[in-house]
Parts: sequence; C-alpha cells; structure tokens
Amino acid sequence: MTIYLNHIYHYETENLVRLFFYNEKITVLRELPEEKPLPLITTLVTEQGTETDIFVKVETERFCREDSKHLTFTEETDVPYEESREKITERALAVCLYRLLTELTGRQQPWGILTGVRPIKLFRRLSQQGGKDYAQQYFTEELLVSPEKAALSAVTEGYETRIFALSQPRSFSLYISIPFCPSRCSYCSFVSQSIEHAKKLIGPYFEKLCEEIAVTAEIAKSCRLRLESVYIGGGTPTTLSAEQLKTLLETIRNHFDMSTCREFTVEAGRPDTIDREKLEAILSGGADRISINPQTLNDEVLKIIGRRHSAQQTLDAFELAREVGFRHINMDLIAGLPGDTPESFRSTLDKICELSPESITVHTLAMKRSSRLVSQGTMLDSDQEPPAAQMLRYSEEKLTDCGYHPYYLYRQSRMEGNLENVGWAKDGFDSLYNVFVMDETHTILGCGAGAVTKLKKPCSEELERIFNYKYPYEYNNGFEEMLKRKERVGVFYAELAEYLSQICL
Repeated sequence: MTIYLNHIYHYETENLVRLFFYNEKITVLRELPEEKPLPLITTLVTEQGTETDIFVKVETERFCREDSKHLTFTEETDVPYEESREKITERALAVCLYRLLTELTGRQQPWGILTGVRPIKLFRRLSQQGGKDYAQQYFTEELLVSPEKAALSAVTEGYETRIFALSQPRSFSLYISIPFCPSRCSYCSFVSQSIEHAKKLIGPYFEKLCEEIAVTAEIAKSCRLRLESVYIGGGTPTTLSAEQLKTLLETIRNHFDMSTCREFTVEAGRPDTIDREKLEAILSGGADRISINPQTLNDEVLKIIGRRHSAQQTLDAFELAREVGFRHINMDLIAGLPGDTPESFRSTLDKICELSPESITVHTLAMKRSSRLVSQGTMLDSDQEPPAAQMLRYSEEKLTDCGYHPYYLYRQSRMEGNLENVGWAKDGFDSLYNVFVMDETHTILGCGAGAVTKLKKPCSEELERIFNYKYPYEYNNGFEEMLKRKERVGVFYAELAEYLSQICL
C-alpha cells in the first residue's frame, strides 16, 4: 500500500491506513514516480489564508473513489471544545480517508478515526469543556467512534477521575522492573529475558537494582515528593527467590517514606513461579495487591503461546494466595490469542469469575514487531468481526453482571480488531497505579532495566522522560552513567520550585 501526501499529518494518516491494512507494508511518498503504484492513497491539504482544502483519493485496480472538504477558519468557535486549526484539519482529513477506506474494505473500526493510546484522557478533556453528554456525542459524531465504545469510555472516565483526583502536586509513584521470566511468551515485546539465558545476570542485576532504589529514594526525599503507589513488574518478579523478594521489599520500605503509600503491587504473574514462601515474603514485605496472570485457562492455547504452566496451576496459585492472606488479587486475560476461540474464552472468563478476584484485566492481543508471533509470520485477523471483538463483548456483559466496573482503558498499536485493554474491578479495588501511569497523572520514578522515569509538571500536559538502559547486561555495565541521568530529577524539581510553591498553597 502506497500513500502519497503533501502535508504534515503523515503520522496520523499512516496509522489510520494501517487500521485497514495491518498486514501490509505501507510506503509514504511525497513525490509520485512516473509509473503510478497501485493500490494508492492520495491525501492533499492546501491552505490559503483562512481557507483549507482537503482532497483524498483511494485507487486500486477495481476501486477508485475520492472525497474532499473545504474548511473556513475564524477566530470564533461554535463548539465548547477549542481546537487548533491543525487539529481541525487533521480530523477532517481523517474522516474523509476513513469513509473511503470503509467503503473499500467493508469494515468499520470500533474506535473510528482514533488511533491514540489514551482515549479516556481525550474524553475527560472534552467533558471538562462541554460536559459528558457533549464528549460522548463528539466521540460518535466527530471521531466516528461506535456508540458502544463511546458509552464504555463514559463509564470508565468516571471511575478514572475519582482516582487521579487523589494525586497532589508533589505526588509520585514508584515502578520497579524485574526483567526476567521463566520463558518468553510468543506475543511478548517487553524487555524480559528467560532465566535459562540470563541466570548469571540476576545476582549482579539485583544488587545494582537495590542500590538504584536507595539512590532514587534519596532524590525523592530531597525533592519533598509524596509516594502514592508502588508497582513491581517485569518480566515476572516472582522469578526472584523468596529471599531476594524479601530483601527487595525491605529495601523499598527502609528507604522510602511509605506512610503515604496507598497501594503496593507485585506482579506474581506466572503461576509456575509462585510458591508459599514467595507469597509470604511479598505479603509480609508490605505488598497488598498481587497479579496472577493466567492469560487463558485453555491448556492447548497455553502451549501455543509458550507458557510452561497449566490451567490447574493457575487455580492452585490463586487458592494458595488466598490461603496466605491476600485480599486483593488481580488476574489478566488476553482476548484473541492464537488457537483460542470465543467459546474457549467464555469458559476461561466464567471460571475466573467463579474465583471472584478483586480485579480482572482483559487485554486484546497486540502483534508487536519484536514478538515471536510476528517474526514467525502470524497475521492479524482480517475478518469483519474478529474473535477478539466477540470476546470483549462477552467480557463486558459478564463482568458487569458479576459486579465489576471498568476503571481504566488504553489502546496499543496493531491490536486485534483495533480494540482495547480494559481493567475491571469490584468497588474499592481499582488499581491506583494503573490509572496514574496511564493517565500520566503525576511523576513516575522508574528503577531497573527498561524502566522509564516520567517527570510530570503538575496541572499541565508537560512530561519529560529519563530512560534507563534497556537490557539487564546494559544496566549492569552502564550503571554509573545511568545514575547520572537520574540527577535530572532533582534539577527538574528545583526548576519547578517557585511554580510548585504557588500551586501547593
């Protein structure tokens, strides 16, 4: 598929085309060769004074349609949501292109022309400008989002707003990365390494991680930051030994002021890494929330995706966690896994609901380029309604009936059916960290390989990132250089001193 364009909206144009042609290579040109390539998508934007003309044409060997739009810009706006000229032009271009691609393929996109990761953040901004009804109408009429997804956004935004309202100008959350797993799942694109290949790295990595945690705590203290939540993720943190987990949690407690911490999560993740000693170390170490992630309870699908545990091990791990004393257990599922069917997914979700965990996150399979599925040539489903759509529809019905509500939602590129990931929870068990990080509510201080520190200026959209080294061997070898990068945190808050003193009054 070739796109010919003459404007600055190439990123959004390419992403929108990819929704309809996700298994094809897309080439973007600013000049056409003498022999015009087919299929070809032409998008042209011409601006002169207050006038803008948009032209879109889609050509294949059997299909040729075009659309256009004329925009006139004035200083006044007739809608509550104020948009720049660029944003209005970008949206109008996307609508024209979307309509032609829908006609060509016969497919509607559940999220319309939206391609961003955080639709709830946009929904909230619209609600603040014109009210929730206006936001929902804007989603369906201006962004062409389906009524079902617009309604889901409205409900989710309400629960998210309650959580991010807890944050204060000096609030932050702490993320700790344990980038090791028993084996690498076929769909995984995270920076994680199997124990077989990285066993020698774990000891040195763990020592340096504890040192970085101590340094990060001193920086947070010097900046007078307030800790809201802690999340130990990966990878699979429970690939560490019980003694290492005990030391890790002690290090966090001994260096950070935990008196303001509202939530402490450890991803227990893979059931085959869980035992009583590790669970007791986590619970006694102060973590009040764990995540046991089956992804599916279909043993055949587990084999296909490279998981070395059975469905029964998941059930056993859950019961053991209850026995040890955990009162907030999250479980992750993935819709659209290879070999899974809507019937099998329903069976999995029904069994999970019988366990009655406090929260359930339903992800949609995302075909990331660095995953083994993609390298092996697996394609996204191109059906009119892929199985993942049926799975998500059932999960919304089932989880609502079982007393769960959607409290956070985000999207990724190359998702099966262009769908979404949704966190569901019983009342009082929404994950604060999940909302804080996805909403970009406040600063996230990251420790460990692959972790990213995100410095957030309060009451603004300004965000600055500090990247740790990606892989454990890089982290170990470049540790001192990485700590120097983190000195930027203190400088960032020193530069904000006067600003913070004003908004914290």
